[in-house]
Amino acid sequence: MQFTTILAMLTAASCVTALPSVMIARGSAAVDPNAVTGTKCTSPSTKLVSHDINVALLSICGSIAGTIQQCAGSPTSTTGKSGTASFALKAVTAGTTIDITKGRWEHCVAAARATCGDSPFTSTCIGGANGNSNNVAFTLSAA
Repeated sequence: MQFTTILAMLTAASCVTALPSVMIARGSAAVDPNAVTGTKCTSPSTKLVSHDINVALLSICGSIAGTIQQCAGSPTSTTGKSGTASFALKAVTAGTTIDITKGRWEHCVAAARATCGDSPFTSTCIGGANGNSNNVAFTLSAA
């Protein structure tokens, strides 16, 4: 009986200590500042809700949430909104279309947020239009 109790306590303790290390490892992934260019914080005193930014991020192109991995439909511009946050994207070069992958888009937003945090900004994602041969300008603003 005592062995079972001790084993259960050790198992529970190892699960609790393992969970934070997984969360820390994922949350501290390196941000590549070269993923974007020209980032400007447009309203540093305005703080948007982080969760709203994350949901808006996945709402571009009609939605790139879940298993969808890339913007489809060849838009020249798109938006994503949720709660306090709104993203607006536009292909920089006239005549090109946005086909940004979810991974590239998440990296671009992370790089811009590394500069501005949860405040509104403008930036340009390197690649993301016409098979990554052209760039995508984007803005995070208050919805």
